[in-house]
Amino acid sequence: MLFFPNAKINIGLNIVSKRTDGYHNLETIFYPIGWKDVLEIIPAKTNTFSSTGIVVEGNENLCQKALRLLQNDFDFSNVNIHLHKNIPTGAGLGGGSSDAAFTLMGLNQLFDLNLSKSELKSYALKLGADCPFFIDNTPSFAEGIGDVLSRVDLNFHGYHLVVVKPDIFISTAQAFAAIKPYKSEVSLSKEILKPIDSWDIKNDFENDLFINFPELSEIKNKFIEQGAIFSSMSGSGSSIYGIFSSKPNIKFYNAQVFYQPL
Repeated sequence: MLFFPNAKINIGLNIVSKRTDGYHNLETIFYPIGWKDVLEIIPAKTNTFSSTGIVVEGNENLCQKALRLLQNDFDFSNVNIHLHKNIPTGAGLGGGSSDAAFTLMGLNQLFDLNLSKSELKSYALKLGADCPFFIDNTPSFAEGIGDVLSRVDLNFHGYHLVVVKPDIFISTAQAFAAIKPYKSEVSLSKEILKPIDSWDIKNDFENDLFINFPELSEIKNKFIEQGAIFSSMSGSGSSIYGIFSSKPNIKFYNAQVFYQPL
């Protein structure tokens, strides 16, 4: 069976407080976009994993971890998982989390495990804080560590999205190292419902990361100069996106670029 795990962008990202477990409470809007990987899952004699496209780092991919989670609790046959990776890594686009969530959903469908969305989200949370989002895969206001989700009714019809991933890798640990949590006076859940051109929305990671990686600031400035109504870094970087009222004629070199009419 074939599945197409998609990326997301963060619209706003406020780091509210540090938790006793070492994680951070945050507020953000997760918005699904059409940048997709390709995931194939088929029954096999032994569990195997292979990948093409962008190189998948690490000894065990999140797809394999998702498989192991379910096989610990359910009796179903082994599978061959092949992942063709299109979504950049270290980009703040949630590609790995999406792959994991779609693996859970794919196995649930392939082997008739009858897991509810709530149960799938519980498994997904064991794989990553933003994994549960991809189970519903609808625009959501996220709190907690990104796992407390409330649906947001957003209509971006007629707008155009451009996402740029420069040749910069930013680890989550690196991004959080300089963060000083605080509760914003601006309510993101209310601000997101205003017209885009009046948003007072920001990403807390930008201040320090733009100093350390000035190329990121340059990309955002280029978006704004070319007429973006809103531009921001997604997640902890390093991708930058712009939302335009019409299709922009804008070029970037030495970077991966994704375009989507919304």
